[in-house]
Amino acid sequence: MKNICVVGTGYVGLVTGVCFADLGNRVVCVDIDIHKVEMLRSGTSPIYEPGLEELMERNQRSGRLSFTDSYAIGLDDADFVFITVGTPMADNGAADLRAVEASAHGIGKELKKPIIIIDKSTVPVGTGDVVSDIVCGHVGPDIPFSVVSNPEFLREGSAVTDFFNPDRIVLGSMNREAAERVAELHAHSMLPLSLPICAQPR
Repeated sequence: MKNICVVGTGYVGLVTGVCFADLGNRVVCVDIDIHKVEMLRSGTSPIYEPGLEELMERNQRSGRLSFTDSYAIGLDDADFVFITVGTPMADNGAADLRAVEASAHGIGKELKKPIIIIDKSTVPVGTGDVVSDIVCGHVGPDIPFSVVSNPEFLREGSAVTDFFNPDRIVLGSMNREAAERVAELHAHSMLPLSLPICAQPR
C-alpha cells in the first residue's frame, strides 16, 4: 500500500484518486473548493462517469479514500503527490498554468518529508522545471523531492476502464529512480513495468 495525495478533484483528479484507492492505496484528495470537498465527503460525485460514484463510496467506507481542503493533511504521510488541476487555454492560446503553479506553492509550503511530485495536468514541455523551482523556493535541501511528468489519456465515459486498462503510460523525469517508482504504481495494468522511461540520471 502506498500513501498518495491527489491535488485537484476535477475529472482527471477524481478518477485518478478513486481508482488508486480501489487498488488498495491510501489516497487523500485535496481541493481548495470546500463546497466540492463537502459534496465528495457525502458520497456525491460532481461529475458523471460510469462506475465512479460506486467506487468512491466503497473506498470512503473502507477508509482508503478521503477528501480535504488542507495541503497539510493531504501531504502528511504521502509518498506521492499528483497535480491534476485544470490548465485552460489562456487568451494568447497558451496553457494557463496558474493553477499548477498555485498547487506547487501549496505543496512546497507544507512539504515536511521526501516525496515524488507527479504532474498529470495537460502542460507544455518544461513545466516540470517550473514546479521544481517553485517547490525549491519553499523547502530546503534537507527535504529532497523529484518531479515526474505523467500525462493522462482518460476518455470521458470510459475513464475508469481506461485507468485500469491503459494502452500507454508515458513518464518523464530527470530522476530515473523516481520515474520507475511511479511506473510501479501502475502495476495493475496489463502493460509490463519495463516501460520506456524518458529520463536521465540526476
